[in-house]
Amino acid sequence: MTTTIQVALGERAYPIHLGEGTLALLPEMLAGLSRKTVIGLVTDSNVGPLYAERVTALLGEAGLRSVVHTLPAGEAQKRLARIEEICGAFLEGGLDRSSVVIALGGGVVGDVAGYAAASFMRGIPFLQVPTTIVAQVDSSVGGKTAVNHPLGKNTIGAFHQPRGVIIDMTLLKTLPLRELRAGLAEALKHGVIADEALFAFMEEHAPAILDLDLPALETPVRRSCEIKSAIVAEDEKEHGLRANLNYGHTFGHAIESVTEYKRFLHGEAIALGMCAAGTLARNLGLVDAAFVARQRACFEAYGLPVTWKELPVEDCLVAMRKDKKVRAGTMKFVVATSMGAVVQRTDITEDQARAAFDAVRAGT
Repeated sequence: MTTTIQVALGERAYPIHLGEGTLALLPEMLAGLSRKTVIGLVTDSNVGPLYAERVTALLGEAGLRSVVHTLPAGEAQKRLARIEEICGAFLEGGLDRSSVVIALGGGVVGDVAGYAAASFMRGIPFLQVPTTIVAQVDSSVGGKTAVNHPLGKNTIGAFHQPRGVIIDMTLLKTLPLRELRAGLAEALKHGVIADEALFAFMEEHAPAILDLDLPALETPVRRSCEIKSAIVAEDEKEHGLRANLNYGHTFGHAIESVTEYKRFLHGEAIALGMCAAGTLARNLGLVDAAFVARQRACFEAYGLPVTWKELPVEDCLVAMRKDKKVRAGTMKFVVATSMGAVVQRTDITEDQARAAFDAVRAGT
């Protein structure tokens, strides 16, 4: 059975098709988007060998030719040089303004392919086919596309909404356990910011979810898409409400930056960031110690890091000041007021942020 969630953005509205076997919907979706028979397929060295041939065969049966560009896997590929390479491959392969790009992979592939689609010929349509949990529950929805700069994560990019998202739960069967755990951090985040029932479901069903029980796993994926779609529909370009989705990210992005995106997967860094954000909220008197302990215990149940004894606090504070969320020199923090509710604060001092990082380093 396929569940369809609509991202309500007026003329730019698009569907998220979620279920088992939904990859088969790809030719039908493309038929309504392109008059061109050449499709750009961007994937990476992990996902390409598993699924690119299946996708190109589907397209071939529909009379569509694929130009496949395979990125090396990893966050380090989110850089401008890759955009130039992709656009070059598209030009050599015969893509033009009537073509469509498919992003087949995780969050890195979606971000890079989406930004390439936003840039090529000043913008052509693209579809997201996320193959990881983090991409399915977060990065494939909402139209944020970007690459990193050595001085900051996702600082070069564009808002470019996909024309559709195809979430085929069966593609997760080849996902490494570490990637699964890291992606589930983003689903847990959605529970913290907007839905206590989702957080409680994930607490209760952790063993089944980690065992890739697809019916159990579909619940956090579906609820995450519903939550993010509703937020994006209300605040597409992050002028207000959408910033709630950055819970844990102000701290987590700093951790990713100082480790050059090599030590932690994105979701692992965000789990550490959410631990820091929880401590910050407790220190501000917004939540109690029980909230911090509950959040931490759930992260531990999913095998996510909750402490890092080598955390370079001062380096992280420097990286935090360069975050793209800084406005007029002011950093915005998202902090919880209860499980399922958050507020945004711009009055956090560096000492308060330092204390939150210190707690993660100390494991308290």
